[in-house]
Formats: sequence, structure tokens, C-alpha cells
Amino acid sequence: MTTAQRSERRRDWIPDEPIDFAPIFVWPPQPRKLAKYLFGWGGFLWPWRAIWLGLAIGSWYWLSPDLAQARNLEVGWIATIFVRNLVFIWLVAGGIHLLLYTLRLQGKDLKHDPRWLFEGRRTFLFKSQVRDNVFWSCVSGVTIWTAWEVLFFYGYAHGWIPYLGWSDNPVLFVLLFVVVVFFRKIHFYFTHRLLHTKPLYRSAHYLHHKNTNPGPWSGMAMHPLEHLIYLSSVVIHFVVASHPVHMMFNIFETALAPAHGHTGFHGKTVKGKLPVGDYFHWLHHRYFEGNYGENVIPLDRWFGTFRDGPPDGSPGAPLPTERHYQLAGEDPR
Repeated sequence: MTTAQRSERRRDWIPDEPIDFAPIFVWPPQPRKLAKYLFGWGGFLWPWRAIWLGLAIGSWYWLSPDLAQARNLEVGWIATIFVRNLVFIWLVAGGIHLLLYTLRLQGKDLKHDPRWLFEGRRTFLFKSQVRDNVFWSCVSGVTIWTAWEVLFFYGYAHGWIPYLGWSDNPVLFVLLFVVVVFFRKIHFYFTHRLLHTKPLYRSAHYLHHKNTNPGPWSGMAMHPLEHLIYLSSVVIHFVVASHPVHMMFNIFETALAPAHGHTGFHGKTVKGKLPVGDYFHWLHHRYFEGNYGENVIPLDRWFGTFRDGPPDGSPGAPLPTERHYQLAGEDPR
């Protein structure tokens, strides 16, 4: 563990090292650093993206309807997808929550906010942050996630969506997984900025921002309208020829990655075995504005919305207003 300081505001834990964007869009190239990022533990591929890819491939072969079956909208195969997605979110978000918040194997070491998740706060359903987050993640999130998949399976089955098989072009088939990742990052930045416009923030996005001290279940704790927008990263498959595995890889990462990105912890936890957390995005939850994207593509730097620390250290990201705190039920002091 590196030494770190706690900010004066709430004694938040702040890592000493500055936020570092992925070494992809840099000049001159940094091949050694890039290789470490792409293949190192906690980097681009391992372990999380490899898990989403494995889940997508396994789900296509064993937990999804074949396209002939998907020509008809039937309760059986739709329910299979819903239950599969529900199990996945409980395994990922529930599993990380179990390790870090129930068993507390990491204690508060590397935790940005020294408080545990909120109980007894009226701004959350059931006066519990965890129960509120689980409710929105499962009842709204998994339902809309499943609806997007059903739409695509039905569309593939009827030939309405351009299809790419392995035998059509093996190289393009593999490269499309990379294209999906970068498209998702761009889609997230711009839809996230859209959600911060006044009408959408007040009607939908405020619900996600109640989690000023996020946990694993907070990542998919959203209003149904936000779920619809956030999960729409799959629209790329309406115009780019793809296979159902590409679509599932896309939506699995979109739906499941927020669990490890919203833990409230930083770096490799549980004796260095569990790489979780995202200080870059945690700052967005703490201060509401800035850092709308992710650190794979430096869109926030390019568009002037990058925040590298608390307000006193910000290079220009806007300060949160009283309405942000009011909607989140948070004390601004």
C-alpha cells in the first residue's frame, strides 16, 4: 500500500499518485507501459474483461436460445435470460460486496470514504443504501438489460440485424471485440454528459447520485430511464455486423463492470488479489461534476471536464452546486 493523505473535507482517503490515463493515446508511444496495461493484472484484459468475454461465450453456448427458437417471443427463453442475468449480477456485485462490506476483508484500508454504507437514511428506499441499490439494480436494471438482449435475439433471428459469423471473417470477428470496448467508452461519456443536463438529472440521474459513498451495488442502482439510456451502448450492433456473442460481451460489461468500479476502494484489495475501484469515477460521485467518462480514452481531458482531485486541486472541473447535495440527501459540509 502506498502512503496517502486524507482530504480535509470528510477525511477521504486520496492516493498519492495522480490519476493516470491508459497509455494508449500518447505520443511518443510507450510500448512497455502499454504492454503492462494491456496484459497486467488489473489492466485492460485481466481479470475483468476476460471474465465478461468468458461469460458471453459461455452464455451463447449454454444459457441463451438458439436463433431458431428466438423467432418466437416465448416466456421460457426470455425467463432463462432474465434468471441468468440476475445470477450474474449477484455473483459479481454480491460477491464483491460480500468480500469488502460483509466480511470486510480489506477493512477500511484503501477505502476513499471512511464511512460504511448508509443505514437509516430516508433518501434511500427501505432507509438502507444496500437494499435500495439491490432493488434498483435487480428490479429495473436486470429487467431492462434482459429486454435489450431479447430485442437483439429476436432481431438476429428475423434477419433485421446485420450478422457476422466466425467463418465470415475471423480477423474482423476478433477485432470487433476491441471496437465494442472503445465504442462503449465513447457512448458512456456522451450519454453521461446528457444525463447531467438539468431535465434528465432531476428526473432520473439524481437517483444514482444519491450514492455519494458508493458500494458494489451502487453501480447499477439507476432510474429505469437511465438504465434504458446507459445500456443502449448495444445500438452499435444495429449498424455494424456482429454476432450475438459481441452483443452479449458489450452488454455484460456495461451491466457488470460498474460493480467493481463503484466499490469505494482503490486498487488491488484483499491481499492484492482483487483489483477494484476507480478513483477517477469516485471523484465524480463525490463532487457530482467532471470525470464523465473513464480513463481508457482521455475524453474528459480532451473536452475539459477532467477532475484530478478535490475542488482545491481541480484544474477546472465545475464545482458541485447546492442542488446536487439536496437531490442526493447529502450534507455539503
